[in-house]
Amino acid sequence: MWEINKKGFLLHLQLEKSLSSNTLLAYGQDLDKLIQFLFSKKIDKNPSDITLQELQQFIKWIAELGMSERSQARIISAIKAFYKYCLQEEITKKDPTELLSAPKLKKSLPDTLTFEEIESIIHQIDLSKPEGMRNKALLETLYSCGMRVSEIIQLRKSNLYLDIGFVRVIGKGDKERLIPIGTEAIKFLQIYLQEIRVHVAIAKGAEDIVFLNKRGNKLTRVMVFYIIKDLAKKANIQKNISPHTFRHSFATHLVEGGADLRAVQEMLGHESITTTEIYTHLDRSFLRDTLRKFHPGFKD
Repeated sequence: MWEINKKGFLLHLQLEKSLSSNTLLAYGQDLDKLIQFLFSKKIDKNPSDITLQELQQFIKWIAELGMSERSQARIISAIKAFYKYCLQEEITKKDPTELLSAPKLKKSLPDTLTFEEIESIIHQIDLSKPEGMRNKALLETLYSCGMRVSEIIQLRKSNLYLDIGFVRVIGKGDKERLIPIGTEAIKFLQIYLQEIRVHVAIAKGAEDIVFLNKRGNKLTRVMVFYIIKDLAKKANIQKNISPHTFRHSFATHLVEGGADLRAVQEMLGHESITTTEIYTHLDRSFLRDTLRKFHPGFKD
């Protein structure tokens, strides 16, 4: 019964939620862990017969395996979604996950780059090499649009509307959004497309992909990570930097500049405003300057 119900659940997620294949795979793997636990403990029950106590034993089991609190929380979320589906389809009459609590996660804020640090990283690019202009266009676009790394490596020429200053981005769950793109990013994108990319022997299937490697295929996530790490090292920036740092910096700079949180949510492609709120931490100097400007007790 578990395998049949799991297949039905994943099909439901695919059709109703339009989730990506990677997300569906993760849901399936999380449910497999519960099935593995039940098998190891010789608990021969259908989904409708599982109790809260047995699920609590399962959470204890995965914790003892050494899984992080974040992984535990993700697995619990998957099981809760599964039982929500089971209720809707009348596979179960009650939800055993109703009182199942996830471990409280510590909200760790990622490092943010200042505008000067971003400029310093981009300044390290060697423009005498063909990949130099590609990397400059890549990083300018990454920061200008606040894209996820998965979005920028999938960016298509047919989704560029540079004449009106917009790009169409395919985000999580294949959801589309239009994002404004800055003049600097437009300028270097056009140079890359018109002067560098035209000389690349493009691999079959990558004809519409914007950013290509030397073999004419799309860049990988790992390659973008490596490019940024290497440039940050050359710029002597000690922070823990990844492609996501550019996205986080994009959102933080917008909020510090007074942007409306709903607008930032729209540009980042977040389904919930609560997800966007983690990007709204403000550095201490900004808070201090704001207090000095507006609070009577802080004015000189």
